[in-house]
Amino acid sequence: MSGGEPVVARLVDGVSRFDAADWDRCAGTDNPFVTHAFLSALEESGSATVRTGWQPLPIAIDGPDGRPEALMPAYVKSHSQGEYVFDHAWAEAWARAGGEYYPKLQIAVPFTPVPGRRLLTRSPSLAPALIAAAERVVDTNGLSSAHATFIAEGEVPIFEAAGWLIRADSQFHWTNDGYASFDDFLAALSSRKRKAIRKEREAAASGLVIQHVTGADLTEAHWDAFWEFYQDTGARKWGRPYLTRAFFSMIGERMADRILLILALRDGRPIAGALNLIGADTLYGRYWGCTEEVPNLHFELCYYQAIDAAIERGLARVEAGAQGSHKLARGYRPVATWSAHYIADAGFRRAVADYLERERAAVAHEIAALGEMGPFRKG
Repeated sequence: MSGGEPVVARLVDGVSRFDAADWDRCAGTDNPFVTHAFLSALEESGSATVRTGWQPLPIAIDGPDGRPEALMPAYVKSHSQGEYVFDHAWAEAWARAGGEYYPKLQIAVPFTPVPGRRLLTRSPSLAPALIAAAERVVDTNGLSSAHATFIAEGEVPIFEAAGWLIRADSQFHWTNDGYASFDDFLAALSSRKRKAIRKEREAAASGLVIQHVTGADLTEAHWDAFWEFYQDTGARKWGRPYLTRAFFSMIGERMADRILLILALRDGRPIAGALNLIGADTLYGRYWGCTEEVPNLHFELCYYQAIDAAIERGLARVEAGAQGSHKLARGYRPVATWSAHYIADAGFRRAVADYLERERAAVAHEIAALGEMGPFRKG
């Protein structure tokens, strides 16, 4: 693919069709969510399939040796569920204008609001070709649009140079400023916030045993317990859980060393749990649930225990998922997240572009304002 040779992209009917080593050669292993193990488990477990409205259609560009040199995790979507970058209003507006918003192309990790690379290339020069291939899929198949969600910040200028519309949102991440212990972290907070967190932790864990489980220690009994927690949370948030029970067994088999399950036990029985994935420098909080309501236990398992684990492992960050301004008081700072959007219709594109310009300004203002409201000592 040098000397002006044309770049040829191909569509594949699933990440599972790729050799794991070939996929991970492009994706890397720093971010567990774009690995072959995670994405193939979503497909093979029945979580991200045509039946659930997520038709896997990854895009590949091969090198001279026939192995992939660039990959894009992509899905044809028949709805906007499980994305965490909300475009329902766009779909409604397009329908009122007489258009069909679905199907659309989604470049993402299903059900996962975690920033990371979506242009999985061994050669950065191939990134524009992946974007052009996604546009071609939209244009030749009569799709309304393509959406690359939770892209890495470094990918924003690449999509922008290709003419995609950039959207901003925010999350709350905890940053490890060289802390040796949780008490070190607390020392950076105002006295009032420090006391409040200590009191909150003590009350939440009273009468409970907190257990961290990872690697070979993970068993099907752990997944049975967590499945019960996950179903309860899913039923309340989404109506029905996005993931199947088989998914958890599959990631337990394929990537156990990248999983940290934090459980609260009462009299030896799990009553609540938080599932985290471990990246090269980040602990990613993903799912939480409980069978017994305990005040502040959610904060203890999802935020404070995650900080404990990150400090112990020498990780730079904790990313605790989407939304949640309540994280601010617990030492999680607001950061920008990004997505990129290709709208096929020129008129609709102009309307969306105007909206996004105003939205980006509002998000930037909110991040700046929230950043001044954190619990950290001033000066």
